[in-house]
Amino acid sequence: MAAVSILHTVFGVFGDAAGLFLFLAPTITFQRIITNRSTEEFSGVPYPMTLLNCLLSAWYGLPFVSENNALVTVINGAGAVIEGVYVVVFVMYAPKKEKRKVVGLVGFVCVAFATVVLVSVFGLAGDTRRCFCGFTAAVFSVIMYASPLSILRTVIRNKSVEFMPFFLSLFVFLCGTSWFIFGLLGNDPFLYVCNGFGSLLGALQLVLYSIYRNNTGQKDEKQATKEGGSAMEMGLVDENQHP
Repeated sequence: MAAVSILHTVFGVFGDAAGLFLFLAPTITFQRIITNRSTEEFSGVPYPMTLLNCLLSAWYGLPFVSENNALVTVINGAGAVIEGVYVVVFVMYAPKKEKRKVVGLVGFVCVAFATVVLVSVFGLAGDTRRCFCGFTAAVFSVIMYASPLSILRTVIRNKSVEFMPFFLSLFVFLCGTSWFIFGLLGNDPFLYVCNGFGSLLGALQLVLYSIYRNNTGQKDEKQATKEGGSAMEMGLVDENQHP
């Protein structure tokens, strides 16, 4: 039992480290946004949605909701702060239509998170509270991991990984795998199911990278961006916007 507890903590620390790199990956994008003073064609949707995932996961990790998940709260609390900064910067430089969309999503995030908090505190207790918060957090974790699926389609179509950064794919795999094992060791299905999906998705990205890493691709950067080519690093592309 002691060995399991130690491994549980070790993989939690690994998960925190990989998660931090994953949350910091879009800083390259935001350097570009700040330099150009424009969000160009990139959608702000992933950032408030990831913010909601972080808030819900951080809430689930609190001791009075679930036991032995403090490390889940640590990384997702940090992630919520980072994603909040991304949202603010994006809104500053986004065109009016995209700005209204992101602000509306932030309103949805606030209402959804407040609802989960109020229901879990005043309406539920014990294992029922844990299941409610865990299921809600797991759903949005799957959504977060699934958001780069458009890039996989583009990689296969163009036979190029130019717009799928290796290290970002690596940290998706490491983060998902670490929390998957953490959840298994802690017998927590709300952690190992969604993060198992993330681990498989990260592994698929790495396999595609190994297959197409030497290819130059068939389309230029502008066309690939329109089709979601930068989705992994810059967020999902809004195909309804044009330069």
